[in-house]
Amino acid sequence: MELLTIQEAEALGEKNYKQHNAITSGRYDFTSCQLDILFMILSSLEEDKLTYTIRAKDIELLTGREWNYQQLRKSTEDIGSRMFEIETDEYYEQIWLFQKVKYLKGYGAFEVMISEPAKPLFFELKNNFTHFQLKSVLGCTSSYAKRLYMLACQWRTVGKFPKPIPIIELKQMLGLVDKKGNEKYTQIGQFKEFVLDIAKKQINELTDISFDYELYKRGRSFEFIQIYVSTHKEKPKQLEIDFNKSVLEQKNIRTIMAYGISEEYAELIVKDGFDEFIKFVEKVNDRARKGEINVENAAAYIIGTYQKKGVIPKN
Repeated sequence: MELLTIQEAEALGEKNYKQHNAITSGRYDFTSCQLDILFMILSSLEEDKLTYTIRAKDIELLTGREWNYQQLRKSTEDIGSRMFEIETDEYYEQIWLFQKVKYLKGYGAFEVMISEPAKPLFFELKNNFTHFQLKSVLGCTSSYAKRLYMLACQWRTVGKFPKPIPIIELKQMLGLVDKKGNEKYTQIGQFKEFVLDIAKKQINELTDISFDYELYKRGRSFEFIQIYVSTHKEKPKQLEIDFNKSVLEQKNIRTIMAYGISEEYAELIVKDGFDEFIKFVEKVNDRARKGEINVENAAAYIIGTYQKKGVIPKN
């Protein structure tokens, strides 16, 4: 059996392993309301900005979910009270994500001021994850499940890791071997129960991939592991907020979709100009009120007009 060297094994997970900042590697899970708040912040991130206004109506427009004042307040309280840890060879640091949260009475909105030290963490999340990967990894409470999920994702199209790797090297990737070489979960039964099986259960239940493994012996002891990974046949529904698009852009797309327009066409119309679309709708409504035109199917009329403009392709 041809095996990976320790350098090859470390390189195997290097890209995705490095993506785990303090937020994703923490032993926390996030509620749907907390994820909506987090993703609203990510979709509004700006380099020189710490304070972000989040409107409950914007969340409802983008996701179809409606959160009341008590739910939002409890969610920001919980996120804000969590401590996230960063440790390097030089220091150990404790970080809290929010500096303060201000609820604006009568406006259905609140302001979140993220802390300056947490700012790089937010940008890492936005740059290194798709919104569904982040939803998946934050949904796993086991830190080993989080790390194995991101490690396995890069081999989803292959179906498995290229080769079995030494178990000790996987443990090094998971932080189960300290700098002195002391190993945690030395008994294979412990490693299976507290690491592999918990990770397998959470990854298979909470993410968009299927995860499995097989152990191999050298002599009488288990020394190698083969990891298998594939995409779920029915991918779980993605969280609707996309932090790679601005909140304003997503709101505009959803507004156009409310006229019965597909998301694909709505995106094309937004690129052509949302303000122009609003003027176009107002003009159509005005002409319809005056009896100059008869619009029986608003969606078909809009699509037809934008097809003539060359914005939407003709079937």
